Amino acid sequence: MVISVASGKGGTGKTTVAVSLALSLGACQFLDCDVEEPNASLFLKPSITGKTSVSVPEPWVDESKCSHCGKCAEICAFHAIAVFEKSVLLFPQLCHGCGGCMLVCTEKAIAEGKRHIGVIEEGMSSSIIFAQGVLNIGEHMATPIIKEMKSLIRKDMDVIIDSPPGTSCPVIESMKGSDFVCLVTEPTPFGLNDLKLAVETVRELGIPFGVIINCDGIGDDGVKKYCQGENIPLLLSIPWSRRVAEAYSMGIPAIEADATLKEQFQDLYGTIGRMVVNKRDTGFQLEASR
Repeated sequence: MVISVASGKGGTGKTTVAVSLALSLGACQFLDCDVEEPNASLFLKPSITGKTSVSVPEPWVDESKCSHCGKCAEICAFHAIAVFEKSVLLFPQLCHGCGGCMLVCTEKAIAEGKRHIGVIEEGMSSSIIFAQGVLNIGEHMATPIIKEMKSLIRKDMDVIIDSPPGTSCPVIESMKGSDFVCLVTEPTPFGLNDLKLAVETVRELGIPFGVIINCDGIGDDGVKKYCQGENIPLLLSIPWSRRVAEAYSMGIPAIEADATLKEQFQDLYGTIGRMVVNKRDTGFQLEASR
């Protein structure tokens, strides 16, 4: 079973939940897809045994062949190429590596190079198979690294994915293909606003999901009322705890700071499993009835 842990905004406790769930399971695979700011390793403390470079295609122009027709600039939706009467300018940081410029170049003046954008680090944390993506500073394309990381997913064990925050392309890429999504939020107006955006995104993807409230008790009951009104399962409410917050600041996982949380996360896994099975059965019945 592949479980993605996501959130509409940063700072809600998404990584806390993902790490706690992984530690409560024991033997599993953990993918930190928050490649712009991976921090699950601060709590899991893995031993890194391997690194793999990730690159994206980058155009290279042979101006001796170029007729300066401008077709490459016309097709580029990201304005990564500018064509003038006697020269061509490339802006690699804007390029998304689609290859369209090469397809339309009748002079075969454009070749494909590679640009290194980051790495994937792999290792072990006790019985947890760990991997994290690290995007180079200044790079903007997180999605290719996430795609490479998801190619590592094992079919023979449970997988926990720590998604990036928000509802952008990297978040969608990290959640795609998951069996279930846990949306972590905080009981505040800001948390509720961004939760609504995340809910719309997951519903569009058609993935079963539920909500986890972190730091319950510090805000209002707006999130609970919203979930009730929208028929969204409230999977778990984690009360605000100074002890857990202090442990977090020292890189100590929540379930080690509060032993009662381990059983709650084990129960959470069981709840998710039943919801996934129910969704599959319901889907099969609907398909069979057509």
